[in-house]
Amino acid sequence: MPFAIEHLADRGRFQVVVDGETCELDYRLQAGVMSITHTGVAPRLERRGIAGALMRAALAHARAAGWTVRPLCSYARAYMQRHPETGDLLA
Repeated sequence: MPFAIEHLADRGRFQVVVDGETCELDYRLQAGVMSITHTGVAPRLERRGIAGALMRAALAHARAAGWTVRPLCSYARAYMQRHPETGDLLA
């Protein structure tokens, strides 16, 4: 299922609303490094691919902007480890 992910650059956030719940990926940007600090999906929405979709959107944006990525939250670290094609983005 495709998700309508919104990038709120002024808040350092990618988000999507699913079944009335806001799911988010938060980041800080400094000197061209996107530090992913948090991914949040309500427990009742887990296992639907939402966090992965947020990661794909964030990583695609980082790649297009020429940024590197520092995965500080555990989900972001695990995602990038499971997807070696993202390794070139690691800060």
